[in-house]
Amino acid sequence: MTGALSFLDRVLAVPGVEASFIPRIPGIPLTDDKWSALRDLEPAHREAVGRLGFGWEDLWRAEQVHGDAVALVPMEGVENRVVDETDGLLTGGRKGVLLGIYVADCAAVYLCDRRTGALALVHSGMKGTERAIVVRALEQMAAEYGSQAGDIEAAISPCIRPPRYEVDFASRIAEQLRGAGVPSEQVVMSGVCTGENVKEFYSYRVERGKTGRMLALLGRRVENEGRS
Repeated sequence: MTGALSFLDRVLAVPGVEASFIPRIPGIPLTDDKWSALRDLEPAHREAVGRLGFGWEDLWRAEQVHGDAVALVPMEGVENRVVDETDGLLTGGRKGVLLGIYVADCAAVYLCDRRTGALALVHSGMKGTERAIVVRALEQMAAEYGSQAGDIEAAISPCIRPPRYEVDFASRIAEQLRGAGVPSEQVVMSGVCTGENVKEFYSYRVERGKTGRMLALLGRRVENEGRS
C-alpha cells in the first residue's frame, strides 16, 4: 500500500478486516453525470472488490444525499444493494458483507470495532460533518452492537482540504471522533488533499464537477479467506 493510503494500516491490523481505498482509474472518461461515471468505473471497481476476496453481489452502497442517516445492512428489499437516502452503512461481525462509499472530495470514514467486530463506513463532506454523521454512526454501533468508543479504530480518507477548500472538515471529523471518546491514537487522517493531487484522486471542486469517484471499501471475508 502506498504512503498516501497508509491511513488504513490500523484498520487493516484488526484480525479479519479487509479495507481499501480505490483512487483515480486512468483512462476512464470524465463526465458531470455521477451515475454514468460509476457505470464507466464499475469494471475497475469490480476488480478491486474481487482483489479483497468479495463478489460484487457482496457489496452494499449508500445513495449518499449529504445527510446523517446510517443504515444497518444487509437488509431486505433493497434493489442492487444501494440503500436510499442514507450516507452511512453499518454491519455487525457478519462475514461476507462489504460496505462501499463513493467520494470525490468528501471524506470516507472507516469505523472498526476491535471488540465486537462491528463495522461502519460513512460519507462525510461539509454537510455531513456539520450534522456529525460520524457521531450518529458511533451511536448506532453502540445501540446495535454495544460498541464502545474506546474500542474503535477510525480512519479518514483523502479529501479536499485548505487552501483548495474553505473548510477543513477532515480535522472537524477527527475532533468529533475524539469528542465522542475515540482515543486520539486510534483516529488516523490521511492528510492528503484530493484537490492538490488530481493525478491520483478525483476532485469535484477542482474538476468543476466533471470527474469520477473513488471507492472506499470495508468488510470481513468469509472464513478461511483472510489476507495471507
